[in-house]
Amino acid sequence: MSASLPDWVSKALGGQPTGRVPVLAELASEREFGRGGFSLSSAAFVDGGELDPSFTACEEFAVAPPLEWTAPPPGSQELVLVVEDLDAPGDKPVLHWLVWGLAPQKGALLEGESPPRTGKNGQGNSEWLLPDPPLGEEHRYAFQLFAVELPLTLMPGADYDEVAKNLRGHVTAAAMVTARFEGHEVEEWDAGDWDAAAED
Repeated sequence: MSASLPDWVSKALGGQPTGRVPVLAELASEREFGRGGFSLSSAAFVDGGELDPSFTACEEFAVAPPLEWTAPPPGSQELVLVVEDLDAPGDKPVLHWLVWGLAPQKGALLEGESPPRTGKNGQGNSEWLLPDPPLGEEHRYAFQLFAVELPLTLMPGADYDEVAKNLRGHVTAAAMVTARFEGHEVEEWDAGDWDAAAED
């Protein structure tokens, strides 16, 4: 069943239904979304485009995709990134990345770069949680960036509830970009293939 989305969030998602309401709708309003031209993008995918397998569980040495953003409005003290699976089952957000401590200016995270501070993802660790939807299912991943008027005073490893508590009522601007990925079989070489390759 599709989640009930505010009109402005639905428009930001291209009118596509989602399994749940993104945290963007919980932490920001239409007034903050894109305020002052604040925007988020990636050199690795277009908004709504397909995520390359090199950023997913399909590849052994996968890393987080690159992201870049424009300058937030004056008065912003910090940027916070929340990445979630919009089509995961359940009512609570399934986080793939929770990042804060980003400088309140035009900037970027390079492919595979370690961010300043990270919190717990959906598996309870602080890494980029590799997208791994069920075989044949396409899931969408929302990269949501929030500018806040107060710096976060959280210990590394904080969870989403702690971060969200610090964001509510303090967001100066928000931006979002989405990517989709379909669950694939991960091909494995059998012993014969491995031996043949080793002899070449």
